Amino acid sequence: MNDQNKPNPTMEPAKATRRGAIKSAAVGIAALSMAQRMVHAQGNEVLRVGLVGCGGRGTGAAQNTMNADKYAHVVALADAYEDRLQSCRESLSRRYAEQSPIKDEHCYVGVDAYQKLIAEADVDIVLLCTPPHFRPAHLEAAINAGKHIFCEKPIATDPTGVRKVLELTRIAESKKLNLVSGLCWRYDLGVKATINRIKDGMIGNIVATQENYLTGTLWQRNRRDGWTDMDYQLRNWLYYKWLSGDHIVEQFIHSLDKSLWLHNDEPPKLAYGLGGRQVRVGEEFGDVYDHFSVVYEWADGTRTFAHTRQMADCFNQTEDFIYGTKGTAKVLANVVDAYDSSWKYDGPKPNMYDEEHREMYKAIRSGTAINNGKYMCYSTLMAIMGREACYSGTAIQWDKLLNSPMDLSPLNYLRETAPPKVEIAIPGKYKLV
Repeated sequence: MNDQNKPNPTMEPAKATRRGAIKSAAVGIAALSMAQRMVHAQGNEVLRVGLVGCGGRGTGAAQNTMNADKYAHVVALADAYEDRLQSCRESLSRRYAEQSPIKDEHCYVGVDAYQKLIAEADVDIVLLCTPPHFRPAHLEAAINAGKHIFCEKPIATDPTGVRKVLELTRIAESKKLNLVSGLCWRYDLGVKATINRIKDGMIGNIVATQENYLTGTLWQRNRRDGWTDMDYQLRNWLYYKWLSGDHIVEQFIHSLDKSLWLHNDEPPKLAYGLGGRQVRVGEEFGDVYDHFSVVYEWADGTRTFAHTRQMADCFNQTEDFIYGTKGTAKVLANVVDAYDSSWKYDGPKPNMYDEEHREMYKAIRSGTAINNGKYMCYSTLMAIMGREACYSGTAIQWDKLLNSPMDLSPLNYLRETAPPKVEIAIPGKYKLV
């Protein structure tokens, strides 16, 4: 990404809220859905791919999709900013020239660029890799148009968005569309084998899980001449909860998802915890916390103790510790230690980021459909649950959160405006809507 470039002055986001964008996209695209190619491609047939969101993760996802299937061709790009789109285009053309024949007319810029890509570029598959806030609108447009989807995590930043995606998941299933999640550990062969050992009872009944995602700081973009407040927030989306959901949602979801997986994708009944801003306290870091510690309680009496931190020069560790009645396991280490035996995965370890795309192409070409929608929604809401518990200092019930009217959408996406004044959540004062 070349942030030295000024944003394209022609970039004018649509004058609508997220929900309005969803509605207008649905109306404009529904008429096209029957005309899209829905025939299952054979093994040597080219599948046309459109990328929505051309940042680092989006560029990586485009590379993963081409690694996964040599007949996958990235033919269209969409991003809010011209410089990010061109950086992505140049990167793909250098490494995957034959698989990325992207024409100028299939490069779309603006917050509403996804609508143009889906309506005009004649793609079979859409990769959704923008900041999480936009995911519900983008999913609806793609599903209404009959596209197969690879969807990065998380799928929303508020309960209103999660409910919308749960509804869209059912529609995708009825249309037999592939909806593959970017919760990549579900596609890691070593992790899958380890989870299966645990579920098969090698360590007995699960008593508790401990999720650690203790890591360093991430990137931050300095303000450039010509940037508005909205530009600054979009360029630094990690640090604004309306865009990212906070790092417990945007990053820690990977760990929470494995805990959900071990509970057969049944959500916890409540959560409570603590968190705050201790190091990243400057205005440039928006309104997000830099640490969270959450206890999740399930109906079966088990608990998950979840800890995440983004701080420099501290102890780092990312691991899932599972405690059972007959032993323990470490999921990322692919190790299970029962009281009477031990096991370590020693099979193949293909790149999990490629593998999730590879499974999608297998399904498309065989005429079947993968739908990861339910668990990616539940993992997202589980992460929001932890955020709200720490923001408020109260215990948050799953059912209450699922039905919350909370909607973090701004009034509009105009470059000249930005969401209301950034305010840091203070436990004891902040309240869940």
